[in-house]
Amino acid sequence: MSGKRITVAIDGPAGAGKSTLARRIAGKLGYLYVDTGAMYRAIALWALRAGVALSDMHRLEQLAREADIEFVAGTPTVLLNGEDVTDAIREPEVSDAASKVAQIAAVRRALVDKQREIGTSASCVVEGRDIGTVVFPNAAVKIFLDAVPDVRSDRRAREVDLPHDVISRQIAERDTRDRSRSESPLVQAPDAVYLDTSGLSIEEVEQALLKIVRDRTSNGKERTH
Repeated sequence: MSGKRITVAIDGPAGAGKSTLARRIAGKLGYLYVDTGAMYRAIALWALRAGVALSDMHRLEQLAREADIEFVAGTPTVLLNGEDVTDAIREPEVSDAASKVAQIAAVRRALVDKQREIGTSASCVVEGRDIGTVVFPNAAVKIFLDAVPDVRSDRRAREVDLPHDVISRQIAERDTRDRSRSESPLVQAPDAVYLDTSGLSIEEVEQALLKIVRDRTSNGKERTH
């Protein structure tokens, strides 16, 4: 049996279905699920609680380096310094702050170090916006999930209680920030498999992703229990 650790890198824009699908295939493969967006949200939450200005790059970098962020295998649980913040980091105020925090180069570097540390400890499915290009450029499997803007807005509308036009505007703004930032912009890695999920069910996308993983790894066998 091979002891080689496998990293599955999943990138894509907001609302493409990364979190849901990464969590599902991690469960099927028995890998650790790592939501890098949750890490930026955790730093944003800590900053908001501590009264740290989102313009204070030095202090935000300190928080990012000091934060103890953990993911619990087999669950969506996110721990920040030992506290379960799974729900708290999904609040709209935290989401907005996280998008701004993620633009700070020093914060990104600090969290990339933590992400790589997690990746060396276990086989994992890691999702975000710079995983295949920056965090794990040598990942065994790279996937870029996408969907047309209307579909992404519809999906997000089912998750949050906001008018559709507000969500559409937020996603458009997020896309602009993600793609235009100078540090680690959202781009598809040259060797990533592109998958448009617009007309597919979750089950169909899951099967497509599992096939990609199996095709690119020697031990991407699905768990049977």
